[in-house]
Amino acid sequence: MAASEIQKETFLTLLEQIRAQVNALKKQNKELGRENLKLKAKLEEIQKDQTDIFSSISESERIAMRHQVAGLIEKLDKHLGN
Repeated sequence: MAASEIQKETFLTLLEQIRAQVNALKKQNKELGRENLKLKAKLEEIQKDQTDIFSSISESERIAMRHQVAGLIEKLDKHLGN
């Protein structure tokens, strides 16, 4: 009977260790969930504040840039065509 009692005690000890580990993992998961929500909120705030490069320049600057790009494309076409 002593061996059975030792096995039972070992089992209960291991079971308690597993419970403690599960509880620690649940706590960590909850903390990571909170951190994830904070990071998502921060990302949304950053994305909301961002603008594309074209919204920060005037219409005349856009037209000038468009002409420059068109000129570069034309030069590339000529170069590749010869």
